[in-house]
Amino acid sequence: MRDPYEILGVPRSADAAAIKSAFRRLAKKLHPDANKSDPNAAQRFGELNTAYEILGDEGKRKAFDRGEIDAEGKPRFQGFEGFRGRPGGGGSRPEDFESIFPGGSFRRTAGGAGGFGGFEDILKGMFGGAAAGRRTGFDTHVDVDDLRAPQSRDVAVPLTISLAEAAKGGTRRVRLPNGKDVDVKIPVGLADGQQIRLKGQGLAGPGAVGDALITVTIAPHPLFARDGNHLRLELPVTLYEAVLGAKVRVPTLDGAVELAIPAGTSSGRTFRLKGKGLPAKGAAGDLLASVRIMLPEDKDDTLSELMKTWRDGKPYDPRKDLG
Repeated sequence: MRDPYEILGVPRSADAAAIKSAFRRLAKKLHPDANKSDPNAAQRFGELNTAYEILGDEGKRKAFDRGEIDAEGKPRFQGFEGFRGRPGGGGSRPEDFESIFPGGSFRRTAGGAGGFGGFEDILKGMFGGAAAGRRTGFDTHVDVDDLRAPQSRDVAVPLTISLAEAAKGGTRRVRLPNGKDVDVKIPVGLADGQQIRLKGQGLAGPGAVGDALITVTIAPHPLFARDGNHLRLELPVTLYEAVLGAKVRVPTLDGAVELAIPAGTSSGRTFRLKGKGLPAKGAAGDLLASVRIMLPEDKDDTLSELMKTWRDGKPYDPRKDLG
């Protein structure tokens, strides 16, 4: 597997935000749903997830940078420098062992060969018990295959949903890195950036299977902007509706409703539609509709003459308090 920095296309100096941004950008581009004609899409997407799992976790990233784990997140056996026999078959000296494993004890085996008391315990501490105890000249042996045994891992899967889905919930079909399609239940009131955990849908390891972590992104809505549990909307009205008053239709996530605009309404005035925002514990948020007065697209000579008459006969200064 390639270097995770290369897979994500970021330098080794990249911060956590840059790594997350690169992952989200590439996840949208490489997701199997967006590359259904490519038989290798699932493999590339899985590689991307593995790279992000390492670089997106501070501890794993440091371990990779130190060379303690490989590009798949598996422990990397470094070998034991300094355990070389001296000329004449004298073997390693106790001081050699002490320089590498301070505090370790050295003992002689029945055959006169040097052995290390507590050496297996040290290995178990280093490798989580993966070091097997086969007898050699040093009284133990490390099985490299045991050290590299695959571990169960969670996998990260991005999912983009609409604002309506976040508000009302639903079900979406998602393709996992292993190519399996699963139905994901979206709870009502889901927030941007929240995760949905699918138990047992991650990568398998000895005696365990990881989970799939579905990270949800809520797509921008063409009309509504989120403000906590409230929704904000710019409501266009005509000049005569603002001056004379009117009843106008206002879109909501549940369908359009009618709103009474009082006569003499200024641009920027905000009307609150109770309970027309996003679901929340206790009570739903509101829809905040801010009036925006719109003039005709085409120039109108009659309107221009009317405004000149108004300006000359009844002038007023709406900016008098601005200084």
